[in-house]
Amino acid sequence: MKGVKKLIVGLGNPGPKYQGTRHNIGFDVVDELARELGTSFSVHKKTNTEVATWGEVGIVKPRSFMNLSGGPVKAIMQYYRVDELVVVHDELELDFGQVKLRKGGGDHGHNGLKSITKSLGTKDYQRLSVGIGRPPGRMAPAAFVLKPWTKQEAAEIPIICADAVDALALD
Repeated sequence: MKGVKKLIVGLGNPGPKYQGTRHNIGFDVVDELARELGTSFSVHKKTNTEVATWGEVGIVKPRSFMNLSGGPVKAIMQYYRVDELVVVHDELELDFGQVKLRKGGGDHGHNGLKSITKSLGTKDYQRLSVGIGRPPGRMAPAAFVLKPWTKQEAAEIPIICADAVDALALD
């Protein structure tokens, strides 16, 4: 486990209740990344995360709820003594399926990013935003992100996850 220089953290909520929801696209992307790299996750109890490694890259899923991601992310960064962080998350401000890698910036109301920024004391980390689109009509964003994908959207998720993995440019 030593020798990790970069962490890629996927955001989501733990448990089967949240699988297949928009808010868990970060987990879906890092699951695809681990699958493509031929590695698997194991529980890292000390930091309340699940971790898979590939060379100098640690792939991480916090085991806390989204809004409390900051503590586990800070703990795993301290454990590995790394400064390079990429957070993969859902993004309401991007059209469904759009993927954007950027460094720093605002959290656009995303509570997982707010928690990480607060815990780390900086916004200066990379974010891989995966577009989930805007809620229809007057639906509250909090309700929308916890809804499962439609059948049509679900069919596109593997392609979107592969595009997101490609945007990480690890090979």
